[in-house]
Amino acid sequence: FTTQKSKEVIARGLEEASSALEVDGAVIGKNVLPRVQNFVMVSSGKGGVGKSTTTVNLAIALAQQGKRVGLLDVDIYGPNIPRMMGIEDKQPDFLGKTIKPIIAHDIKIMSIGLLIDRGSSLIWKGAMVTQSIEQMLEDIEWGDLDVILFDMPPGTGDAQLTLAQSLPVTAGVCVTTPQKVALDDTIRSMDMFTQLHIPIAGIVENMSGFICPETGKEYDIFGKGTTQPLADNYETEVLGYIPIEPAIREGGDTGMPITIIAPNCETSIRYKTIATKLWETVLKVNEEGGVCNQKIQATKF
Repeated sequence: FTTQKSKEVIARGLEEASSALEVDGAVIGKNVLPRVQNFVMVSSGKGGVGKSTTTVNLAIALAQQGKRVGLLDVDIYGPNIPRMMGIEDKQPDFLGKTIKPIIAHDIKIMSIGLLIDRGSSLIWKGAMVTQSIEQMLEDIEWGDLDVILFDMPPGTGDAQLTLAQSLPVTAGVCVTTPQKVALDDTIRSMDMFTQLHIPIAGIVENMSGFICPETGKEYDIFGKGTTQPLADNYETEVLGYIPIEPAIREGGDTGMPITIIAPNCETSIRYKTIATKLWETVLKVNEEGGVCNQKIQATKF
């Protein structure tokens, strides 16, 4: 498609979607988890930028701030949350037709990685991915929560659309690194949020500089500050800059994220600041009436 033709196809799909669900002539949205107050989608245009690490530490930071937090690993093909949260050897309990999430670091967690043998690959078509996400949403006993954070797969596809159609996503966070090749894909993620009518909380610039563990000095290895023009273009903000730091990698490998093992270090403080800014967006969205996903209910994308 040409760019104009693509826009016409998308616009037509959204127009058709507006009449997808009607009750007495009125279009309604969908929310399969009414006991959860808010939903935050953490996304990235490409893999390897630290999206899962960001999601984990934001979830912990919000829990440390007194929020009731859930964390769902929606990265079906590459579920990393179990290892990063130290629960890779645990199995969830089944209660009839429902599944209890595993609790770690005061967070309710579920991942497809907890339901399959370690190292097993899932060679699934899009329809199977969609069904598995719907089941993890509806069959997990999440209970009453202030927020669920979703660790999304890279890119824009079935998982993102399924989630947005199933729940009124309160806010989206984009994770990227400073390089231009990563920013190119980040633009696509930002555009996805716009098309799915998801308010953009902001951008997290990850691997932004390197903090030397011996001197504490910070060096720009991959660049720094390149995300601000993109944030300006989408009328949002850069939520924070997370540096390269050995303790971040070590925390992810051992299941003890940096916000747990070193809650007062500079990087943990930055994560907490990002979490605070994110929650400010959540509160603002709710004050303005919340989110309705009625316009994207059709499956004609």
